[in-house]
This record gives sequence, C-alpha cells and structure tokens, in this order.
Amino acid sequence: MKLLTGLVFCSLVLGVHSWFSFIGEAFGGARDMWRAYTDMREANYINADKYFHARGNYDAAQRGPGGAWAAKVISDAREDIQKLLGHGAEDSLADQAANEWGRSGKDPNHFRPDGLPEKY
Repeated sequence: MKLLTGLVFCSLVLGVHSWFSFIGEAFGGARDMWRAYTDMREANYINADKYFHARGNYDAAQRGPGGAWAAKVISDAREDIQKLLGHGAEDSLADQAANEWGRSGKDPNHFRPDGLPEKY
C-alpha cells in the first residue's frame, strides 16, 4: 500500500512539474514570437517577413513543447485574423509554410533576405 501511495504521489508531483515546465516554455515562446514581431517592425525591410515568421517560430520551439504550442497558436491566430481582414490567401499560405519551417527546427536563415542587417 505504501508503495502504491508513493507511486501515485510521485506521478502527481512529476505531472505538476511538467505542467509548470510547459507553461514556462509557452510564456517564453510567446516572448520569442513578440521579439520576432518587434524586430520585423523595427527592421522594416522588404521581403523579410518570412524570415521573421520562421525565426520567431524557431526560437519558440527551441524552448520545448510549450514553446512550440505557443508558436502554433499565435501563428494560426495571426493568419486567421489576416484572412478575416481580407489579406491574400497566397501570402497567408507562404507565412504558414515559414512558420512550420521554423517550428520544425529548420534554419530560419533559409528565408533571410540579402542585406538584412546582422542585428536581426
């Protein structure tokens, strides 16, 4: 009985710990996405949006499952809003491809335009 109680207690503790970890990763991933967005606005560089999409998703996903989840939720919400506002479906599909590229761990520099300052 003591063994069973100990196993249940340990699984609860580990479960709570993993939820705290997930939530921390999600908040960190949301910060990564915000940083990529603000960098994109600051850079104001033509044809750089796909790079910033990929970079934000990449950075968020590197934090773990919570970061990848936050990146997907934020990316999907942004694209859904763009569709509601009547922005181009082709551009939205290209943005989502860049988002998925970054979330999958592929190098976001694949989308980096020539001449974008090294700061970004």
